[in-house]
Amino acid sequence: MSIEEGVKRCSRCKEHKPRAAFAKNKAMRDGLQAYCRECASAYHQVRQVAKGRNVRPRIAVPEGHKYCRPCGQIKPHSEWSRNRTASDGLATLCKSCKAAKGRAGHLKRQYGLTEAERDAMVASQKGLCVICLKAPAVHVDHCHRTGKVRGVLCFNCNSAIGKLGDDPDAVRRAAAYLEGTSWKPTLVAPGVYRLPS
Repeated sequence: MSIEEGVKRCSRCKEHKPRAAFAKNKAMRDGLQAYCRECASAYHQVRQVAKGRNVRPRIAVPEGHKYCRPCGQIKPHSEWSRNRTASDGLATLCKSCKAAKGRAGHLKRQYGLTEAERDAMVASQKGLCVICLKAPAVHVDHCHRTGKVRGVLCFNCNSAIGKLGDDPDAVRRAAAYLEGTSWKPTLVAPGVYRLPS
């Protein structure tokens, strides 16, 4: 069969295929690549692997689905964020992988920690908040003045010390208040209190 009849022979697999099976190449006499799309893709993958580059595996993906490289799963388009600049209109990571990457990036930017370092801290605390010793440790706590990480707390304890302004004296007064030994100011005039000495 000849090229004029809408068929071309791939110089790699030696098969005759429709012209649509070949990518365009203006430098070639017939305006098409010498290799069919399948052979060109396989050849490209082999060369990239030989160079030590990370190559997307060739996986058959059903219509309406996309393969996520980080988690290695094929997921429906509903599991992907939109990206108008991408050729398929979808993000490169599925929503769950994108969220995990975002959390890891936040840990590194905000606290200078990797997820492994944070997990080691949680393990050293036996998985519990170091203040209440009841709830799971899930929130990294740090000094807002120095930026130094102090530990991993539960949501309630982390927000409580934050609302007390990270002030040890305020925390001590709160503890004294809860124990019933707090000082009581004396009202000396409307709106004016005297603290005990």
